[in-house]
Amino acid sequence: MSSRSQLALAQSFVEFSVEAGVLRFGEFKTKAGRLSPYFFNAGLFNDGAKLGRLAEFYAHRLLDAKLEFDMLFGPAYKGITLAAAVSIELARLGKNVPYAYNRKEAKDHGEGGTLVGAPVQGRVLIIDDVISAGTSVRESIAMIQAAGATPCGVAIALDRQEKATENGNDAPYSAVQWVERQLGLPVCAIATLTDLLQYLQSGSDAQLGTHFASVAAYRDRYGV
Repeated sequence: MSSRSQLALAQSFVEFSVEAGVLRFGEFKTKAGRLSPYFFNAGLFNDGAKLGRLAEFYAHRLLDAKLEFDMLFGPAYKGITLAAAVSIELARLGKNVPYAYNRKEAKDHGEGGTLVGAPVQGRVLIIDDVISAGTSVRESIAMIQAAGATPCGVAIALDRQEKATENGNDAPYSAVQWVERQLGLPVCAIATLTDLLQYLQSGSDAQLGTHFASVAAYRDRYGV
């Protein structure tokens, strides 16, 4: 994927996220206890049109990135809907792949177990909304490997590009960087904080542009 087309896709995604009310600006407390000037809540892609459009962004990003994978895996809970929706869109674009997901609690009747969907095998791409601490990715890797398959990457909607926390302290790397370096998995994001800042600075929405300074200051303090 050329940097120009990737940038265009990212900018379109930021615009879509704002219009959908998924990306909001103000003052929000993160899991790490930081006061963030923006909040991305993928759970608000909550109707058919929004979910379908979101799946388009994921699918085009994955195909353009030329990632090699045989199936999708969606970690419970948000990843379940994402894996299903993206598999539909990939099939529409000519790449029909199976998908699977996990239950939070093992089922002790019927077919049993924690995995649902297609048999987990081959090269498995994990699909989620964001990577906050890497916990979901680690758990997914363990389940995929236990099934005898190979985790081959992670696809997310937004890379916040901010320092992870270790024992309440800022780490010198982000959660995405930790997944890439420590777990050895490439992470493919539709958009990043850099893309968000570029959108705010573009002047396409004067009212949104007023948030550029606070988001830039947050990036200066916590960014990687």
